[in-house]
Formats: sequence, structure tokens, C-alpha cells
Amino acid sequence: MRRGLAVVAGVAVAGLLIGGALFWQSQARAKVTGSTAELPEVKAILTAAPAVPPPVDRPGNAKVIVTLETTEVKGPLADGVQYTFWTFGGTVPGPFVRVRVGDVVQIRLKNAEKSMHPHSIDLHAVTGPGGGAAVTQLGPGQEGAFEFKALNPGLYVYHCATPSVPEHIANGMYGLILVEPEKGLPRVDREYYVMQGEFYTKGKTLAPGLQALDPAKLTGERPEYVVFNGRMGALLDGGAVKANVGETVRLFVGNGGPNLISSFHVIGEIFDTVYTEGAVGGGPPARNVQTTLIPAGGAAIVEMTVQVPGRFLLVDHSIVRAMEKGALGVLEVAGAEQPGIFRTLVPGTYGTGGH
Repeated sequence: MRRGLAVVAGVAVAGLLIGGALFWQSQARAKVTGSTAELPEVKAILTAAPAVPPPVDRPGNAKVIVTLETTEVKGPLADGVQYTFWTFGGTVPGPFVRVRVGDVVQIRLKNAEKSMHPHSIDLHAVTGPGGGAAVTQLGPGQEGAFEFKALNPGLYVYHCATPSVPEHIANGMYGLILVEPEKGLPRVDREYYVMQGEFYTKGKTLAPGLQALDPAKLTGERPEYVVFNGRMGALLDGGAVKANVGETVRLFVGNGGPNLISSFHVIGEIFDTVYTEGAVGGGPPARNVQTTLIPAGGAAIVEMTVQVPGRFLLVDHSIVRAMEKGALGVLEVAGAEQPGIFRTLVPGTYGTGGH
């Protein structure tokens, strides 16, 4: 029965994609009105996590060219553990894309010749069939392109939408695109890109060697790893994000899934501002938030002014995922002690515990 449902779902997705592709191909042949030729053309600045492109500071809208390549690359999932990731641009998550509401965004996608599978892209910021996936189903070595107008500000997930969609996402094919409001976001001192994802390996957590995806664990929603930025420890030690006392830090946090809801929390901090589910411009953001839920395929923008020095843990507060499966990172804050806010009276004798 379960296999039958999976087949039906796969056929339905394929049908939608093919139908959408035929529709949009017919539209492309028609005479296009409202040409965007008058817009200046700019090349998107793309960054790998945890880096974020600079704010959009040009005076008006533009046609923004985003060039991406889908690749299949072997890399570390944890110490001693290797995995063959399916990626946008060779990284998990894929590059961060930053545009402004009203921009025309041109997506140029290539599937690398050495790929063993077809790939595509569905951007949740797109108003159009499949979020673009209807016209970007690409075999190895193939290229495709489409344009969309960024109509709605917010922080959006993009991912591969080639059947089997769960498998493509579970192998690492997701990223974030920020559509800034017309006047931009308030300026802050530091911005970082954090994205949660799950890996469903044949071997148990930390079993050594090259691991393959386990379809039964994927279907049963039983990941061996829940990590930030594509691997265990990506935001620890030398990968920790940094700030100084008194600075405001903005985190663009996404959840690639494909299955779990993230309970995102920074231990020892309270979020001053949360743009819940990545929504920008529709109303005032939430204030003074301890933990924010981020659904699979969703995102949030969180901001905090760091007021004391120390080591602050980024976690999924479904805490087993942080302490045993990898959803753990560090924000290192440097600066002078602030005894008016926090001071030690009598220290414990057993270290810092899990923090």
C-alpha cells in the first residue's frame, strides 16, 4: 500500500512538472509584453554558508542573474563519515541568494556533466508552476533558464523538485533566497546563514566510512543526522560564527527538512526580533522570543543584540537532535565582562555541563 502511494505521488509530481513545462514553453513562444530590457543587469553575489551577501544597496530594481550548477560530490558528514551529497554549487546548503522585491531574477541552471541523476530547482519565492521546477528538469550536462519577478518580500527556501523529491532534498539539495523589502531590512552589525537538514544513512550515527541513503529511514522519518550547514560540527571550533559585545547579530535560518520541524534556539540568548516563517512586511515581527519553530521547507529571520561575552550554543531544542545527531553550533562573543547583566557568584565544580 505504501509503495503504491509513493508511485501515485511520483506520477502526480511528474505530471504536474511536465504539464507546467509545456505551458511555459508555449508562453515563451508567444510575444512577451512588459519587457524587462530597460532594467540594468547585475550578477548575483552568491555566498556559501555561513556567509551572507551584502545588503542590496542599488537605487532601483534590476535584472539579477543567478547562475547555479547542480553537482554530486563526496564529502564529510561527520568525523570519519563520508557521504555523496547532491548539491547546488557544490555546498550544502546551496548558495545564499539576495535580491530586492520588484527585481526580475533570471535563474540559469546547469546540471553537471558528471552527475548521475537529473536535477531541478523550485524556489518558494517564485510565483509560477513548480516554483521553476516545471521548466528546469535537467539531465546530466543539460542547461535551462527562466525568469521571475520577485513579488513578495521574505526569506524563502529553494530545493530540488525532481522525483523522488524527498531523496533529492535528503541528499542536500536546498538553500535560501532573501527577497528584501523595498527599503531593505534594518542594518545590523553581523549577518549569518544557518540551515538545518536531515540525513538518513544506512549506518547508525557516526558509523564510519562512506554512507548511503536509507530509503526506509527516509520514509519513516528516522534520520541518523540532523545538522546545521551540511555536516556535524560545521559551526563548531573554527567554523563558529563570531560577534563582539554590543553588536546586533541577524541569523537567516532555514530548514531544508525534508521531514522535521526545527525548534531553533540560542542557549543563553533571547531573540529581540523574529520574522516568523521568514515573513517580512506584512506586520510587526515578534519580540522577545526564546525558541522559534521553523517548518520543513520554511525559514525564519532572528535578531539579537549580544550583551555579554561567552560561548552561545545554536541548537534545535528538540534536544536529542542537538546533543546526539548534530544540530549544534556556536556563536562566540568577545568583549569585556558585564557583571551588571551576568556574573558568577559561586562556580560549580563540574564544568559547563552540556553548554
